[in-house]
Amino acid sequence: MNYNHPSEIVKDLTFGEDARTKILSGVDKLYKAVKSTLGASGKAVIYEDALGQPVITKDGVTVAQSVVLLDPVENMGATLIKQAAQNTVREAGDGTTTSTVLAHALLSEVYRYSGDSDIRSIKRGIDIACHNVVKYLDKIKIDVDEKLLEHVAKISTNNDKELGSIIGEAFNKVGKQGVVLLEDSGTNETYIDVIDGAQIECGLKSQHLITDKDSGKAVLETPYILIMGSPVPNVRKIQNVLEHVIKQGRSLLIVGTVEQQPMAALLANKVKGNIKVNIIDAPGFGNTRPDTLEDLAIMTGARVINEELGDDIDFISPEDLGEVQKVITDDRKTIITLNPMTDKLTERIEHVQNLINNEKDNPFIKKRLEERMALLTGNVAVVYVGADSQVELKEKRDRVEDAIYATKAALQEGIVPGGGIALLNAAHRVKHKTDGERLLLNAICKPWEVILDNAGFEDKNVDTKAGYGLDVSTGKNVNMLKAGIIDPVLVTKTALKNAISVTKTIISSDCVISNIRVENASN
Repeated sequence: MNYNHPSEIVKDLTFGEDARTKILSGVDKLYKAVKSTLGASGKAVIYEDALGQPVITKDGVTVAQSVVLLDPVENMGATLIKQAAQNTVREAGDGTTTSTVLAHALLSEVYRYSGDSDIRSIKRGIDIACHNVVKYLDKIKIDVDEKLLEHVAKISTNNDKELGSIIGEAFNKVGKQGVVLLEDSGTNETYIDVIDGAQIECGLKSQHLITDKDSGKAVLETPYILIMGSPVPNVRKIQNVLEHVIKQGRSLLIVGTVEQQPMAALLANKVKGNIKVNIIDAPGFGNTRPDTLEDLAIMTGARVINEELGDDIDFISPEDLGEVQKVITDDRKTIITLNPMTDKLTERIEHVQNLINNEKDNPFIKKRLEERMALLTGNVAVVYVGADSQVELKEKRDRVEDAIYATKAALQEGIVPGGGIALLNAAHRVKHKTDGERLLLNAICKPWEVILDNAGFEDKNVDTKAGYGLDVSTGKNVNMLKAGIIDPVLVTKTALKNAISVTKTIISSDCVISNIRVENASN
């Protein structure tokens, strides 16, 4: 029998209560592994990698990804929660452990429920309560200043004051529109460096373009830049450029639309190692795209090739190419490290700033102009992480990466009291009318409980004043915001929404179909 087709793989079916019990068992095992990393007193987890080497981490998503359970139904339960956690880190950059804790708490509440409401009513009530909790979080959030940035970073690095200070300094130097990256220092020192750079909201076109499999990113060192205002119809049109790039032993970033045939040809040659290439969409949209492309051309020293303006693609030459120091592309964005600023770029920045100052009537146009300004003036700070060993470096990198994402999230939408207090306050202040609403409000108290458990506090007295809670490092009740114990509101909301999404999916299921393992098939 050929087992290449899914329908030809023998399946095992699990129904009703048995299915729910096993799924919850898998979720529970994952939860127990991950929860110990939550909070300022979170513990490290040691796991064995694929090569049998021990790895130490305090990063919730890393712990979750390492968990694969023997029982297939249990593993499905754990995998669904892992997906919710991964969605959280992809959307907000942090909050994986919180998402896992919330999903486990909500599932437990629903499965313990013995009232008269049906599943549809429960799900509807959960959605209503989620909406009201998010409204409460938006109401109490505050914008961050320079001092609070450092606190956000410190909390996200498991209360590491030194790392928090470094990351806070990095964001203060590049500003709200800047970019902070992570690199290994190659020494035992951790420090920052600020370089000229730009961020484009255009991600990977194909997984075949990835150069760093560990990070899932396409990284090009000292690449040429080809900016296309018109689609590339075939490889022959850009053959002169490709030959020049290969002859120089350099790499190439193509910005613009590449049609299917030349895209396939470029991917094939990249996979074979014939050329180092990456392709991203042109930034901007509509009427703003030509201006944005021209901005990018001035920043990189390239020339925009556009047939509508009289350019002939057949005559593209190496002189039309720009050059930059480095390009990094992930699923969502591209970071370009630029060469030193030119007079032409300075003039362009002044021009766009004048347009912003003179735009009084149309907020949409003003917003687009501000986006162009962010691209033109964006700085990049690189946090170089050092350690005395590879094990320490891996653990430290995980914490720094979490902190960078969390700090960025705080800059975007503001902060709320940390330590699980924001959700705890919401649970006590948001009113409920149905069982589903009550179940969610009960569940969102769990992160606060886990944080206290991890710190060794058995007495969980609730401070009735909003924004006040226990500082686990001192054992005193404090104003969490004033004490610097804070969470990015974006992280909290995203973790909550993803936990609810996966919970509703699981409780709506009554049958689990799993592949029969070899051990079971022989019995």
